[in-house]
Amino acid sequence: MDELLTPAEMARADALANNVTALMDAAGRAVARAILSRYQPCRVLVLAGPGNNGGDGKVAARYLAQAGWPVRVQDFASATVEQVQRAELVIDAIFGAGLSRDISTPVEDLLRAAKRIVAVDVPSGLDGTTGQMRGYAPRAELTVTFFRLKPGHLLYPGRALCGELLLRDIGMPDSVLDGIRPQAWENGPSLFTLPTRTATGHKYTSGDVTILCGALPGAARLACAAARRGGAGMVTLAADTPMVLPEAGLILRTDSLGALLQDQRRHVWVVGPGLGIARASEALAMIIAAGGRQIIADADALTACAGAPEKLHGATIVTPHEGEFTRVFGAIGSNRLAATRLAATLTGAVTILKGADTIIAAPDGRAAINTNAPPWLATGGTGDVLAGTAAAILAQGLPAFEAACAAVWLHGAAAQSLGPGLIAEDLPAAIAKAMLKSSHHSGPAAP
Repeated sequence: MDELLTPAEMARADALANNVTALMDAAGRAVARAILSRYQPCRVLVLAGPGNNGGDGKVAARYLAQAGWPVRVQDFASATVEQVQRAELVIDAIFGAGLSRDISTPVEDLLRAAKRIVAVDVPSGLDGTTGQMRGYAPRAELTVTFFRLKPGHLLYPGRALCGELLLRDIGMPDSVLDGIRPQAWENGPSLFTLPTRTATGHKYTSGDVTILCGALPGAARLACAAARRGGAGMVTLAADTPMVLPEAGLILRTDSLGALLQDQRRHVWVVGPGLGIARASEALAMIIAAGGRQIIADADALTACAGAPEKLHGATIVTPHEGEFTRVFGAIGSNRLAATRLAATLTGAVTILKGADTIIAAPDGRAAINTNAPPWLATGGTGDVLAGTAAAILAQGLPAFEAACAAVWLHGAAAQSLGPGLIAEDLPAAIAKAMLKSSHHSGPAAP
């Protein structure tokens, strides 16, 4: 159930299922069961809205009452702050994910007065498409949603506002997705199948990655370590001057870029980490002009394209964090998913907008939202490791979108396995272990 549905797509799914009464009963029962399994009996107030969300809340109240709980259902328009304050648990069934306007001050006052909140679908005021607040949204302890998650459940600040997030099956047939054709997923191994080596393969059939190195070689060497651990058969550090490399298996070349481009086996390049803006600008243009190469544009290569995203035409994957994205494409705005998709369309490159809720978007509109990255990934050099990992997987033959999804997910899984205190140098070996684990539950790529 990795597909993500916008509120509009979920409304279509409801219409296609054509069984509103049964679905509402199942949804309300799911909310009640979630509460019964997590809370002791207490005074419950259901704040009910005018639509299906309110109906789900009323059904939940009925099931809780049958279990002997003291429950009161109140139309949100006639509820008072005093009533909310007297309740020990509030079921927020006012507005669902499709809210199209900011919530009013009286509704905000009601939600602020609640001691503990269980939200139906989303906390009221949370935009299910963007994850942003429509004026205000409360922080729920528990959110119960149905059939498929929405982007707003996974994008910040929505992800934090939902508290514990439960996705429940309410009997809606998966066949309704045929009429919707979702274009967004929660990132995970179901979106990619990692490459495997054949018995008769050799280092060049496992992919060749060349990583340009500037005056600050640390970033490029981190990318090299990740590319090697990520399975690339040959990894070359292309530097201006000789240097001592403690990594015995890493190849150092000091040839000119033009000379290196003569070797057709060098089909995947990483441009940017520690390279310097001027050199990154020149190198990126030169490799793109050479044609026939797959390029990961990262770090200085992105800054070199500030205000000129057209310079990235010919890149395969671009990996900006928020600052780099803003420099190249302009302000992100409130809809990070739409902004990332637009960037992919403008450049023709799969775009990875890095962050706590990393988004991967392809030029054809497909997108994935990553959820497994822990906060301790926010340390210097981890982005270089991501670029090297993506290059290795791309070099082994995965299409760009699947390679980007795999690299981002492995990056997060590796960080999770290491725990707090990780440094970028720890990640490459952990990524290799994460690749082994992911192979046990990977699946066919997204359509």
